[in-house]
This record gives sequence, structure tokens and C-alpha cells, in this order.
Amino acid sequence: MALITGAGSGIGRAVARELGAAGWTLVLAGRRPEALERTRAEIEADRVLCVGADVSDADDVERLFAAAADFDPRLDLLFNNAGTFGPGGIPFDELPLSAWQKVVGTNLTGAFLCAQAAFRRMKAQDPRGGRIINNGSVSAHVPRPSSAPYTATKHGLTGLTRSISLDGRPYRIACGQIDIGNAATDMTDRMARGVPQADGRLAAEPVMDVADVARTVRHMAELPLEANVQFATVLATAMPFIGRG
Repeated sequence: MALITGAGSGIGRAVARELGAAGWTLVLAGRRPEALERTRAEIEADRVLCVGADVSDADDVERLFAAAADFDPRLDLLFNNAGTFGPGGIPFDELPLSAWQKVVGTNLTGAFLCAQAAFRRMKAQDPRGGRIINNGSVSAHVPRPSSAPYTATKHGLTGLTRSISLDGRPYRIACGQIDIGNAATDMTDRMARGVPQADGRLAAEPVMDVADVARTVRHMAELPLEANVQFATVLATAMPFIGRG
């Protein structure tokens, strides 16, 4: 069974479609139950459970994993995908603390809470083990202008990935990270209209098919636990990433 957070749209929905087509049992989590149901309607899978949950809330995460355990006693994969860009275009010195806390709560604390819950399940189940894939970003390598909360959380997620990889070794728990750049989703519609560049210009950026990301996640997910893609970077070939840092 695979549990996907942020499954109501974008990358989460694309990965759910890909894994469903491959025969995985799925638990779909997200803040908007109606969006999860739309994802379910697009999936070719016999066993799908939708659970409304806010990953930044520890009680919600506990309830989510309890529901998943009732649905299927074995957890093979957590795709830690839920995330938010936060407010854009706000100068660093004017960024409200509340905006910082919201992004950190979802992108980093939420990823920690879900990974910890998955780790406990994978450590306790028989046979032991499983895989956690964290959704990072190319911002885990270099920032965009006015993106301090998002960039900081994605750098933090890389540290979390490395720590889980090390701490999971005795229990056959593999952990990897996929860093994505400009996958075409509702969240990246703005790329076609123009986004701020490091030199102050607004410029449109190329995007790639989100299905290419989903296929990469599936490849990572279906490796034997003796093998792991530690970090994968998948991006639109011509986007301004190489040369940006």
C-alpha cells in the first residue's frame, strides 16, 4: 500500500494515477476532501481510500495513519508530497512571521510528522521495511527571488531525507528525495505568464509534463529495498536552473 499526501492536485494526483495504473493499493491524503474524490475518479485502481487531513497538524497525521492501517495493515510507501509555495513577491525584510510559519508547518513539520508515523509502521510490520520518498524541489539547490520560506524548507527536507536514510538502515527503511523543476500543474500556471528572475526581469519559463515526474516516482517506489535512488532531479530541460546558482 502507498500513502500519498497532497494527493488532491498536481504532482500528488499524477503520482496517484501512475501508481494506481500499476496496481498499487492507495491512501490519498489532503486538506480538501472534494479534491481527493476528483483524484480518485481518475485512478484505475480497485482499492483507494481518501482521508482529509492537514499534515501540519499532529492529531490529523495520527488519524490519517490510523485510517490507513485499518484500510490495509501494510505500508510499503509514503510519498511525502504535500507542500506550499507560500506568498510570493514579498521582500525578505517584509515577510510576516505567520507566512514563514505556515510554509514551515506544511513543508517541513508536516513532512517530519508523516515520515515519523510511516517509519514507526515500517519498523513494526512483518516483514519489516518500506520506502519514504520526499518531494523536494530544485529550490533545495538554488533559490528563486523572494522565496526564503520555501527554499529554507526544501533545504531542510534534504537534511531530513539524509537522516531518515541513515536511521532507517537497520530496519530496511529506504528514503529518497525527488527534486522537481517546473512540472506543469495548476501551481505552475504562472510560469507561462512570467516569473521573477535573479536579475529582476520577469520571464516565461518552460515546463514539462507532470506524467514524467510520476513515472520517476514509480521507478523509485518499485525498486527492491536493497536499492535506493537517494536523490533524483527531474526538470524541464530548458528552464533556468543550470546557470542560475
